[in-house]
Amino acid sequence: MIQDPHRPPVLDMTPEGEFREPPRPLRGGSWLDRALLRLGGVAVLATAVAGGLVLAASAALLLGLLIPVAILAGLVGFVSLWWRMRRAGRAGMPGFVIIRR
Repeated sequence: MIQDPHRPPVLDMTPEGEFREPPRPLRGGSWLDRALLRLGGVAVLATAVAGGLVLAASAALLLGLLIPVAILAGLVGFVSLWWRMRRAGRAGMPGFVIIRR
């Protein structure tokens, strides 16, 4: 048996001081074991896909909630600039001054 260098060896002893043999891994298994193993793999894959869909739906919902906020902020900015241009026009001043260096 090959030991992992990062883990210490496990010594399994009985109360009498004798060593126990490690349990042998099941080989082959029954058709039910193989079917349940395959079904479990499919279930894990379905869970990962469903989790991805939930994440995508959450992102779409968050974007849907942020779009009205962005529209409102843009509208407030537009009205603010429009009002300043209007006041500057009444006072006979240019609305924007561009300084080139």
